[in-house]
Amino acid sequence: MLSPRGVTRARQLLPLRLWPRRSWGDGSIMASMQTTGRRVEVWFPKRLQKELLALQNDPPPGMTLNEKSVQNSITQWIVDMEGAPGTLYEGEKFQLLFKFSSRYPFDSPQVMFTGENIPVHPHVYSNGHICLSILTEDWSPALSVQSVCLSIISMLSSCKEKMILVDATVIILLARR
Repeated sequence: MLSPRGVTRARQLLPLRLWPRRSWGDGSIMASMQTTGRRVEVWFPKRLQKELLALQNDPPPGMTLNEKSVQNSITQWIVDMEGAPGTLYEGEKFQLLFKFSSRYPFDSPQVMFTGENIPVHPHVYSNGHICLSILTEDWSPALSVQSVCLSIISMLSSCKEKMILVDATVIILLARR
C-alpha cells in the first residue's frame, strides 16, 4: 500500500504507462504504472472500466471518446463534443477533460472544457471550468459519465444567448473600486 506521500510522488513522475496486469474476482484489476525507473501498483474499480466501455460503445449524441487519451491513464479521459443541431453551438467542436479520483464514484469526476475552443456560456468560466450542480453538491454515485455528458449537452442546448460568465477575480476587482 502506498503512503499518501508515495501516491503524490507517483503522480509527479512522467512519462506514465499503464497496462492491465491481472484480474481479480471482485471485478477490479491490478494495473502497473511505469514511471521513471519505478513501478507503482494501482487499483482501478470495475465501475470505471464499465463506464469507459459504455462511452466507447454507446456515446451520447455528438460525443466521442478520444481513444488516445485513455492509452496512458484510465483516470483521465478526453471526450470530443459537437454542438447539438438547432442550438447556438451547432457546428462548434469542444473537448471535455474528465479526471477521476481514486474515490470515484463516491466523489464526482472533475470535468472541464479544454483546448482552444471553450464555449461562451453563462455557466462556463473562461478557463473551462463548468458550473454544474451535479459536478459538486448534487453528485450521486448513481450518476455516470454518460449522465454528466448529457447534462452538459442539455446545459449548452438550453442556452438562449452566448454570455460570458464573470470570473470571481473580476467581481473582486470591481468590488474594490
